[in-house]
Formats: sequence, C-alpha cells, structure tokens
Amino acid sequence: MQPLFQQGTGPLARTLFFVLLSATLMVADHRFNQLEQVRGFLSGAIAPLRYAVDLPARFLGWGSDQVRSHGELVERINALERENLRLRARQLKFETLRSENERLRTLLDSSAERDDRVLVAELLSVALDPYRQQVVVNQGERDGVYAGQPLIDAYGVMGQIINTGPFTATALLISDPNHALPVQINRNGLRTIAEGTGEPDRLELRYIPNNADVRVGDLVVSSGLGGRFPPNYPVASVVEVERRPGQPFARVVAAPRAQLDRSREVLLVWPDDAGDGAVTGNGDLAAEEPAPAQDTDDTDASTRGEG
Repeated sequence: MQPLFQQGTGPLARTLFFVLLSATLMVADHRFNQLEQVRGFLSGAIAPLRYAVDLPARFLGWGSDQVRSHGELVERINALERENLRLRARQLKFETLRSENERLRTLLDSSAERDDRVLVAELLSVALDPYRQQVVVNQGERDGVYAGQPLIDAYGVMGQIINTGPFTATALLISDPNHALPVQINRNGLRTIAEGTGEPDRLELRYIPNNADVRVGDLVVSSGLGGRFPPNYPVASVVEVERRPGQPFARVVAAPRAQLDRSREVLLVWPDDAGDGAVTGNGDLAAEEPAPAQDTDDTDASTRGEG
C-alpha cells in the first residue's frame, strides 16, 4: 500500500493535514505539557548548531571590543602618564616650597630670642671668587637698609652691607679678603679679629698669642666692638690651632658658621643701638640722615678698618 501523500492527494489536503497536526500539538503542549521532553531534546540537539551560527558574530564582537579596549587603555595610559608628569612637577615645586619654608622658619627662629629688628631678604646674585666675595639682596634703601648693616643667616654672621640702591643692596661676606670682624672666643672671652681669606669655609683669627687658651672646636662670636655687629652672634668655629715657636702670634683658622655658599634667604639686622642710623665713613653709627652710599673701594677700606 502506498503512503498517504503518494496516493494523489493534493497540496491543499497536505496543508490542512499539517495545520491540524500543528494545532493539535500546540494544544497538547499548552494544556498538558506533553512535548516538554521533546522540546528539551530538540533544544539540546540544535545547541551546537546555534552556537556555530552565532560564533562569527561573537568573534567579530570580541575582536571589536579588544581593539576598542586596547585603544582606550593606550589612551588612558598616555593620559595617566601625562598627569603623573604634571603631578611630579608640582611635587618638585612643593618640595622646593617646603624646603624654603623650613629654611625661613629656621632663619626666623635663629633671631627669635634676640630683640634686634630683622628683615628677611633673598639673594639675587652671588660673586664668590678669591678676590671678591659679595652677594646682592632684594632689599634696598626703601626698606631701610643702610651701609654697614649686619647680614646673618640661620647659622651665623654672613657679612655686612657695603652699597645700597633703591631696591637692592650689596653685601660683603666675612670670607672676603677685605673684611675684618671683631670677635671673641665664647668660652673665655678672648678678643681677636676674624679676617677673610677668600675661601668661603676659612677665616683667620689674627693676633692671638702663642700661649693663649684657644682650642679646636671653640665657638667664635661677634664681640660688638666697632659698633656695626651686635654682640654674641655666632661667627665661626676654630678648626686649626698652630703654635709657632719664635713667632709672637699663633696661627688660628676658623670655619664660618654661616652657610656662605649655600644660603638663599638671609636676615638684615637692625641692632638696638643702631636705630635707623647709617654708617659714616669711619664706621661709626650716625643718628642723622643716612649718608649716601660710598664707592666700593672706599667702603672696603672702611670695612677692613672697623669690621
């Protein structure tokens, strides 16, 4: 007997048959869940095919995500590197500001126990050679700076003003060969003269007898004699004592306490007895109007004579 669909049935009969079969199956599945197992089996059977069909789209999406993610990561890394560079530059600036703040605090603390009026100044230029050791500060006559005014840093005496302008002033360092400063040994009060040698780490203490009580490590302070430097400011520490037989005086070398070749901020000091007076040609303090700034050579001579 031939199959049903091969007995001359037409297309319309076959269509009606499949429609009725489909409706029967849907009703059976909806009302009685009769095809649940069949659907699960068919779903499992076609899963590999569904995955294979979806694989190209998944691969293309993954590749696109990778390219986009790589580009975003590269861009983000570059942005982070630029930001890190900016932050490091700012950090360097903050470190500089922090160091400057610490120096200023130390500088101001060094004069906290003194009654002298002081003014913070910053170095504009430095000339350190064997024949001329001077610095220029950013304070001048309009700030009350006067010739002969003491200059110190956080550690000790640096020098004195020799020339003034409206906005700047030139100071001669204690290490200059033309500078001499009356000092005394802090331990025993022995008075002497500290002269510059042209080297920022070396002073010579003149006219000390061979039998004088001077020891390595002694602190040398300003004596206050000469009227320019106030007393008891640290000047130097003795580093070498050579007693020379047959010579009237010993050879004594001291190292300045001030950081002559490193300090950036300094203090201009108005001693109590100086007031607002100026230094005259012979080194005495005058109460009258400030004298005009002298020529450098003349001032050097006065500086060496009076300290």
